[in-house]
Amino acid sequence: MATAVCDNIKVVLVEPTHPGNIGASARALKTMGLLRLCLVAPTRFPSAEATARASGADDVLYGAEVVAAYEDALRDCGLVIGTSARPRSIAWPELGPEDCAARLVEAAASGPVALVFGREHSGLSNAELDRCHYLVRIPANPVYSSLNLAAAVQILAYEIHKAADRGQPAAAGGKAPEALATAEEVEGLMAHLEEVLTDVGFLKPAQPKRLMRRLWRIFNRARLERTEIDILRGILRSVQRCAAGGSGEAGSDHKGRPNDRR
Repeated sequence: MATAVCDNIKVVLVEPTHPGNIGASARALKTMGLLRLCLVAPTRFPSAEATARASGADDVLYGAEVVAAYEDALRDCGLVIGTSARPRSIAWPELGPEDCAARLVEAAASGPVALVFGREHSGLSNAELDRCHYLVRIPANPVYSSLNLAAAVQILAYEIHKAADRGQPAAAGGKAPEALATAEEVEGLMAHLEEVLTDVGFLKPAQPKRLMRRLWRIFNRARLERTEIDILRGILRSVQRCAAGGSGEAGSDHKGRPNDRR
């Protein structure tokens, strides 16, 4: 596995409760050449049990990034794929393990990406899945489909290892791909959009229904580039000026980006 790809793939465990699963996940990653582990508000860490289950993968285990909030784990990632074993009321674009691995490896060639695993007993919340571009489901026995956390990490880490060994095709025309917007930049866009929709009366805060969740899905499917985020934020600022009685005209620099960035 190429070093750059390896360094850019982050495996995120959200609120793991069992330290043994943390250690076993670290071991699973190291056996497949992955080194970046991120823990969101773990119940117990560091832990002697985690160290024992890591079985020598101490560099991955104690090099793990520990953050307090889910958003902090994703902040710099251009692609985020969440895992789930159960159906949701609003369907997400879904991938199998091989397609998931291929997309992660391809995107990791140009920047950080994240593969996110939820809590042992309840998985990821719908709000957490809203921040994911895709959902991956590991095929299993339909009458007993719940995999142990570390086992799920091992399966997907193996698929990533295979995808990285296959390599990725060069970009069409030899051109470098545009930089994808990070999760933090998309979060800023969505907060701005919600503010504008509320200002113009389209979104009723007391009765939001599922509007913002569906808008998250639209923009996540689009895989926005940083330039596109700038354009959309500029449009939203113009709408705000018009709603406030202004002209709605926005200046831009020579690259077409609004020059009054919020």
